[in-house]
Amino acid sequence: MKALLICFLAFFGSVLSAIACDVCQRNQPKLLQDISHGTGPQAQSDYYIIAGAVILVLLTLLYSLKYLLRPGEQNPGHIKNFILNHHPQL
Repeated sequence: MKALLICFLAFFGSVLSAIACDVCQRNQPKLLQDISHGTGPQAQSDYYIIAGAVILVLLTLLYSLKYLLRPGEQNPGHIKNFILNHHPQL
């Protein structure tokens, strides 16, 4: 229980420290205020780069979940099946 509480506090402590300060909020564009420190995107092309990176991360997440949850390997000689079906003699 203590470990769970420590992880919870560490996570939310790091989230709170990532929130932008007052100076950074004024310097950020309206769309990205309260997200991070520093200046925001400087040109219109920066938004395209950010959008492309977000799409790439989301696709990677979706495909990793897809292949972790349903790998779809049906070959009986696959190493996965050997490990799952092998019962060592005890």
